Amino acid sequence: MIEALTRYWWVPVVRGLCGIAFGLMAFANPGVAITVLVLWFGAWALVDGAFSVGGAIAGKRSNSEWVFELIGGLLGIAVGILTFRAPSLTALGLIIYIAAWSLMRGVIDIALAIRLRKEIKGEWLLVFAGISIAVAALPMWNPGPGALALLWLIASYAIVFGVLVVIFGIRVRTLRRRFAV
Repeated sequence: MIEALTRYWWVPVVRGLCGIAFGLMAFANPGVAITVLVLWFGAWALVDGAFSVGGAIAGKRSNSEWVFELIGGLLGIAVGILTFRAPSLTALGLIIYIAAWSLMRGVIDIALAIRLRKEIKGEWLLVFAGISIAVAALPMWNPGPGALALLWLIASYAIVFGVLVVIFGIRVRTLRRRFAV
């Protein structure tokens, strides 16, 4: 595992820079950030659903489970259409979805830090990256306080996460000589 981390040290750096960029853009223009986030999600659901339906129909002779793909595709199309018809409702649902993702990401980062604690120094950076668990708690507990406050919380998390993961990636890069990768 440590060999792969040192070889691909740049991956957490890129992840972190993307997080910082997203956070700064969300603070700079939160209304646009919420709208774009919701509309991108709707477009993705619509396109993904259409391709799933096409794939299910094209592969129905060779795939005995094609009906499940078809149903999933039709649900994706429906979600995409509903997103464009009721973006504010989708925004609330999407914030809960993002909170669930933050919770999972935080658990994974903390578990990785625990696993690496005997192999590298600086694993605490990943533990702090796991603060996404706290970011996830508020929207899951009370999603009604408003999308703007939640967006600022998510933007703050993205910046802090980004900085910590960039530092982690740079520290892992210094291990390259030790492992001669």
